[in-house]
Amino acid sequence: MTLQETKITPTVAISTSESPDMAALGLSEEHLQDAMTEIALQLLSSGKSLAYGGDLRAHGFTELLFELVERYRDHPRHSGTITVTDYLAWPVHIRMVVDDLVAFSAEHEEAAHLIFLAQDGTRMEREQRLELPTHEPDDNEWTEGLTKMRTVMREETQARIVLGGRVEGYKGRMPGIAEETLLSLQVHQPIFLLGGFGGCTRDIAETVGLAEPWAGSRSNWDGRPCFEGYSPNDLHNRLSLEENQVLARTPHIDQAVVLVRRGLHRLNNDGTRAGSG
Repeated sequence: MTLQETKITPTVAISTSESPDMAALGLSEEHLQDAMTEIALQLLSSGKSLAYGGDLRAHGFTELLFELVERYRDHPRHSGTITVTDYLAWPVHIRMVVDDLVAFSAEHEEAAHLIFLAQDGTRMEREQRLELPTHEPDDNEWTEGLTKMRTVMREETQARIVLGGRVEGYKGRMPGIAEETLLSLQVHQPIFLLGGFGGCTRDIAETVGLAEPWAGSRSNWDGRPCFEGYSPNDLHNRLSLEENQVLARTPHIDQAVVLVRRGLHRLNNDGTRAGSG
């Protein structure tokens, strides 16, 4: 991936999941959900498109994002077009029975573009998927399917926002937040690390030198050593070191939103994007 001189409105990927540190930080899970909601709404209202790799769990972040999009329809700056893309990895959708998949698609087709991916990461038409038998994916399908989804998502987005993230009970090679962030780092895609909500994001922020270790730090999850060769300069988000340090530590979502929008504004004014090279 190289920087191409093309001025565009970026599609921003959101990487988030539950954080194991909310209670230790004096916060609740609702704080993390509120943070994601505020960030998504601010980005949508400023003309950005969003991308998310959904897991389809009831009451999960996918459902929360879709509910937000439904509310955003009434926003005065809503363009009337769908501005959220939900990437469904092979192991995520192949385990769904057809009736549930049809119902899910019908319920959300006006809120988001649903992208069904095959095991190798190629796109599938919904009708193609409905013709396939449902089965429970094995470990290899989970690992390969999730990595392919995250790679496709990286290639079709121009920046990534990261917050929270569990480091246990995940599928794949490493925690999902970690793999998505690592894939972006490898191609110089702009990344915004919101570490004030703990979790995998905070651990990554520590490893790249943006925050000091604290009582909740974890050094033993799969993949954390992969970040040791990176520094704040590798985030390529047009924020200064001091701004990135604040973003990596603040639990105040208003402050985090200001910094994210500042970085995206600078990227857009540069007339550059992270694109395939």
